[in-house]
Amino acid sequence: MTDTPAPRIPTVDLRPWLEGGPEERARIARTVDEALQRAGFLLVTGHGVDPVLRARIRAAARTFFTLPVEAKRPYEAKVGGRGWLGPGAEANGGAEGTPTPPDLKESLTFATHEPFEDPVVNAEWYAPNVYPAEVPELEALCEEYLERMAELEKQLLSLLGEALGLEPDFFSRHMDHPTYGFNINWYPGTDVLGAPQPGQFRIGPHTDFGTVTVLDRQAGKGGLQVWTDEGGWEDAPYDPAALTINIGDLLARWTGDRWRSGRHRVLPPPADAPSEELMSLVYFGECTPGTLVESVPAPVGRTAHPPVDSHVYLRAKLDSITVG
Repeated sequence: MTDTPAPRIPTVDLRPWLEGGPEERARIARTVDEALQRAGFLLVTGHGVDPVLRARIRAAARTFFTLPVEAKRPYEAKVGGRGWLGPGAEANGGAEGTPTPPDLKESLTFATHEPFEDPVVNAEWYAPNVYPAEVPELEALCEEYLERMAELEKQLLSLLGEALGLEPDFFSRHMDHPTYGFNINWYPGTDVLGAPQPGQFRIGPHTDFGTVTVLDRQAGKGGLQVWTDEGGWEDAPYDPAALTINIGDLLARWTGDRWRSGRHRVLPPPADAPSEELMSLVYFGECTPGTLVESVPAPVGRTAHPPVDSHVYLRAKLDSITVG
């Protein structure tokens, strides 16, 4: 009799982590460590984020996305800014050097609502969030969601610190005032954006840039795929009760490449379901500006990267996906 191999992308229930004893917590920490070494992804349940809240955000955002372009244009922003990113704004494959046509999506993008004390940091990383007047309910819904994300991120970062055998605040102490990002990504069908060009994706192949990404997604034929060395591109597992978690480039670098930044892409609308429409809520965890990220030494870490300023690194990555 042989043991069943662990799934490449497991589902972790956070409730035993938050409420269980040492043995249960140690088991969960091992599972997380192994998953982040294999694919950089895992699913979490027991996160306490209300599915009704998530559905209400989607409904409100869809009201905006389906407005005429002329109504959305006043909210237009640049990549890394706050507001509306229209079709053709991003090509995420550029971050890894994979040339693709622009991504087949639109986004509403928000970030921290609290300014920084340093005017230089404010000038680059802070601006008031821009909520469309046409959908007045969206602001309160997003602020409630972002409060939940901040709480969840702290829990996850504590788990990640212990999964490496480090102190629970090893990562979280560097996130007292993060810039974070929050994107509502709308992936309409071909009736809105036209038929995909060769090599065009809803989001091209890439890894995320920061620390921890928390994704609330919908299942679809033109949905999320994850890269693993063992299987190549595979459809990401889906559980409507779960949130999808992946780590970004900065955290992989921080762990000395023990954990891999999860490479992923979102497929274009499929030929047999061209009108398929999906929407994702994506929270990008980031550090407090000015954080010096240094690789954890061996035996935990495997590669000693030169230290980097977290936000110099992030800015270069954001520039790499900007079209035009």
